[in-house]
Amino acid sequence: MAADVDEDFYTRADSFIDLANEHAATMARDNVGASLMYSSARFNAWVSATGYASSDEMRAARPARIAHFVEQYRLMLEENMDSYINNFDDYMKPNDA
Repeated sequence: MAADVDEDFYTRADSFIDLANEHAATMARDNVGASLMYSSARFNAWVSATGYASSDEMRAARPARIAHFVEQYRLMLEENMDSYINNFDDYMKPNDA
């Protein structure tokens, strides 16, 4: 994970995961994951928009912003996939000890 995360980073992330888990109790996990990913994309598009004075400025920065967010997501997904691979039994079968 990036070294520049603030002290509440994981607390906020956990609150989003908790909400996703609530939804996953009543609907397909894949659907919940898709909604979560869409909401993240929508929010980050808004975050990006707040940094520009015009749509022309935003359009010019679009490729770089997309590359930034895609790279950050890729790094976070790799980190979490590796964590699940390396801790599979602890994460997925915690009561089998």
